[in-house]
Amino acid sequence: MKKISMEELQRESRTDSYPEQYRYICGRMESGRIMPVKSSPLNGKKPALHTSYWLVEEKPDYGEETEELQFRTVPGIRTDYYLKHLDVYREERKWVRLLNRFFLEQRGAGGEGPACVSLNERSFQIWGREKFLQREQGRKILAHCGIGMEELRVYQTTEPLAYYSGTRRVPQTVLILENKDTFYTMRRWLMGGFALSGEDGGKEESVDAASSPGKIFGREIGTVIYGAGKGILRSFEDFQFCVEPHINHPNNEILYFGDLDYEGIGIYERLAALFSMGKEETGNGKSGDNGEEMPEAVEEPAGCVGEEEAFPAAQAGECSCLHEIKPFIQAYEKMIEKAREYGRDFLPEMSENQNHSLSGLFFRYFSEETKAAMRELLEAGKYIPQEIVTITDY
Repeated sequence: MKKISMEELQRESRTDSYPEQYRYICGRMESGRIMPVKSSPLNGKKPALHTSYWLVEEKPDYGEETEELQFRTVPGIRTDYYLKHLDVYREERKWVRLLNRFFLEQRGAGGEGPACVSLNERSFQIWGREKFLQREQGRKILAHCGIGMEELRVYQTTEPLAYYSGTRRVPQTVLILENKDTFYTMRRWLMGGFALSGEDGGKEESVDAASSPGKIFGREIGTVIYGAGKGILRSFEDFQFCVEPHINHPNNEILYFGDLDYEGIGIYERLAALFSMGKEETGNGKSGDNGEEMPEAVEEPAGCVGEEEAFPAAQAGECSCLHEIKPFIQAYEKMIEKAREYGRDFLPEMSENQNHSLSGLFFRYFSEETKAAMRELLEAGKYIPQEIVTITDY
């Protein structure tokens, strides 16, 4: 309760007559709106008044809200939380009633319920705010109502994949790249719009036929995809919808090329595990490019949590984009070769907060010599960005 002085109450009475002021204050006490602070002194007048009073807060009337929850809310919305926290319901009532209207409309429409739409589309349909579920208080409202996201029949959307195909022929080799600069450079190479020199008026250099557009490090590449770092993991579930059929052809070979550090290797291992989900055997007895026999199963990389929630369709075996993804061995070997030329001291320091837990899948594709060089680099706390290789190296 809050204190109020006798002088403030006298001013509220809007009279200079003490008997009138006395009657006004006594009337407030009789109605239960104020109580005298008994420890406060009397004012010395007759009849006497205490010099301080407690303001008694009125209890809010939640009758309308209670009736609404009990008799005008669809059974699918749980009301037990709000009936215990009517003050919260009064604050969130507008959003709950809109959700209630949505379920009423769907019930009236009959059929098997609402069609499945995107998260932001459903958010706008219910609340008139497309980001209400994603960034505002929508998820809290759902929790208070005991409603799961699946009951709204929504799907998550991912950023579209950026890719370039030099050919639509199948099968072909598809190369996923971690970083944007390498994607742009390799795309430019495959498009043939390149010049090792000469764009500024200088003399053009000759190009080795083995490294002509269409081939990178001696491998014929049909399509390059910009993975946007960990973004490729979020795009996995929609891979078959984000790319054209010739890119998702089951007989295609898919390679990955990223930074040579724990994070870059971890992205590859998580992606390889996701793309192989549903297969009884990951390697099927096939050999890696260096002749090493591949393992029969891929162990989920340590430290990778939440993939089941992030990719429910993949867990259920609904995605048809199942491939064995391999590291682009020749590109990684070129990185190590160039790193030796620069010297270890020239290489950047690895970020300290990188997750060092790896499954070991990445290393199984390389020769013992290359594996040793990689592990020595990582243990020294150094890393090699994929930007170490340029268009002049292809």
